[in-house]
Amino acid sequence: MSNLIISGASGIPLSIFNSQSFNVWREQQEQRIQNWLNTTQFNGKGASLIPGPEGNLEQVIFVSDSDDSYWLCGDLVNQLPSGQYELKGSEQLIRTAAFSWGLGAYQFDRYKKGDKELPVLVVPTQAQADEANKFIRSVSLVRDLVNTPAADMMPQHLGDIMIAMSQEFGATVTQIVGNELLEHNYPTIHMVGRASENLPRLIDLTWGDESAPKLTLVGKGVCFDSGGLDIKPTSGMRLMKKDMGGAAHVIGLAQLIMAHNLPVRLRVLVPAVENAVSANAFRPGDVITTRKGITVEIDNTDAEGRLVLCDALTEANSDKPELVIDFATLTGAMRIALGTELPGFFSNDEEVAAGFTASGLKVDDPVWRMPLHRPYLDLTGSDIADLANCAKTPFGGAITAALYLEEFVDKGISWSHFDVMAYNVRKLPGRPVGGEAFGIRAVFDYLQNRFK
Repeated sequence: MSNLIISGASGIPLSIFNSQSFNVWREQQEQRIQNWLNTTQFNGKGASLIPGPEGNLEQVIFVSDSDDSYWLCGDLVNQLPSGQYELKGSEQLIRTAAFSWGLGAYQFDRYKKGDKELPVLVVPTQAQADEANKFIRSVSLVRDLVNTPAADMMPQHLGDIMIAMSQEFGATVTQIVGNELLEHNYPTIHMVGRASENLPRLIDLTWGDESAPKLTLVGKGVCFDSGGLDIKPTSGMRLMKKDMGGAAHVIGLAQLIMAHNLPVRLRVLVPAVENAVSANAFRPGDVITTRKGITVEIDNTDAEGRLVLCDALTEANSDKPELVIDFATLTGAMRIALGTELPGFFSNDEEVAAGFTASGLKVDDPVWRMPLHRPYLDLTGSDIADLANCAKTPFGGAITAALYLEEFVDKGISWSHFDVMAYNVRKLPGRPVGGEAFGIRAVFDYLQNRFK
């Protein structure tokens, strides 16, 4: 999608008001404009396209209950005719309007092309345009990755995407593929992905000054989840192209970090697999010795995300990063607890958790901390192994999954785990039905404030 936020040009004036400021503005207008608002019965909500004396579009006004929402112009961009619209206002207004304008215009057009020429927003400075486009590009990337059907978004495709991103930003990517995973001691990643003709892999991206603070991101890359031998019903399998949403999130977040040249030593680990059904698929009752040496009994092959993540988290410990953050479409239990639009997260670091929460509220990307209630770890016990990959009860399922992951994080490492939907199930301003980025702007704002 070409940039819809530019600077250094003129356009049709666009004014954005809240209800109070609109009433002040209205009283100051010439009679012609007041007559137009009265004739069109404009009630002070939404957009009004005001013509000039000769019938041309002279200006646009837009009135919202709140003019500081990051989704402010999410619908407006689709209501206006093509052309350039010039917006002036406070730094915060420019930031929110430009962000929502660009994401409101988002279309997944890989397979079905749109035929509408979208309007362009003109902002005062190039810096404002650049900043908006960085965020728009990052969120759009997450959406595109999640929206792409599994046939075109398998482990090898994720590898290609991360290689292309590394070339743009001067990063390095290595991949451990297929049986190499066994040679390099990533047994659970291999086990989950071995039944697919699309070879499992661990994709490893590094970027930044080696002496900078170390930040490691880990993303669940289950490119399609049939459920394995514990196969999902039709309704549960329909959207499983989105089960690589955790990988999409860390790729989008990594792009933000690199585009802003954040002073960190970034590492991104994506265990990428397809959980397929074949003669060599892993089975309920199997026991696997993980990279960390912890033995895990397979209670349910549909709880595969935590299996691929546990080997990746073990590797994340290896260079003692300052922060480890993972994203995963891990549990339906989190959706039951918080719904589809509020991502839950767990953290073993009080300061980091408070920072994520505060940043989420600041940038209109809310996240909600959930408890690592240690007594529930007993629910993942096994009679024949150190752990089971699934708890004995469905209650507290997001917590037991997080506690399982925590067992693979070394003591003393700050670790946070985001359990996200990665998908909009209803249309909201700026957020069409389909793939969505949850929490990455909150995390980035925290990182940007921490690493300056």
